[in-house]
Amino acid sequence: MSKHQIDDISKVNQAKKMMLWFAIVSLSMAFAGLTSAYVVSAERPDWIESYTIPTPFYISLVVMLISSGTIHLAKKHIQRESNRTGMYLLLTTFALGIVFIILQFMGFSEFIRSGYYFTGSESNITTSYIYLIVLLHVAHLLAGLLTLLVVIYNHYKQKYINGKTLGIEQAATFWHFLDGLWIYLLLFFYFVR
Repeated sequence: MSKHQIDDISKVNQAKKMMLWFAIVSLSMAFAGLTSAYVVSAERPDWIESYTIPTPFYISLVVMLISSGTIHLAKKHIQRESNRTGMYLLLTTFALGIVFIILQFMGFSEFIRSGYYFTGSESNITTSYIYLIVLLHVAHLLAGLLTLLVVIYNHYKQKYINGKTLGIEQAATFWHFLDGLWIYLLLFFYFVR
């Protein structure tokens, strides 16, 4: 491969990294806007301050932290071309992502049993914000799962060899962002009432 081709590949990889960081910053701003709107709305007279965060939301935090560890280890193993272990860890991360989504909906069920609805005559602005913000995070986690499926397929096809691991690196960065975002959101809902 010529120096010119190597420079072109390097430029493309750098552009892909910048696109991911642009997307992460944009998503961060969107969630900052939603949580700011939540804070401003807390001045309303019909605001609920005494709701209980569903237990499955806390459990899902542990699941996300573990999945962040498994994707990090998957990336390291794939970079060392330890393919079997890397695949196992990618599949584990994917399964933990599914468990996270199931826990989110279990949390919504717990919210509904407590009388907190997303919409309708029995809904409240407080719980509507919580549902909206959590569902938006779940939507981005679904995007993360789709990304993981692509990475799993590419790894199966042995595309991450000879140091060409940008795909898994990008997926791991996005997954860590989703993990950090859930930590922020859970702490936000816990402390800001």
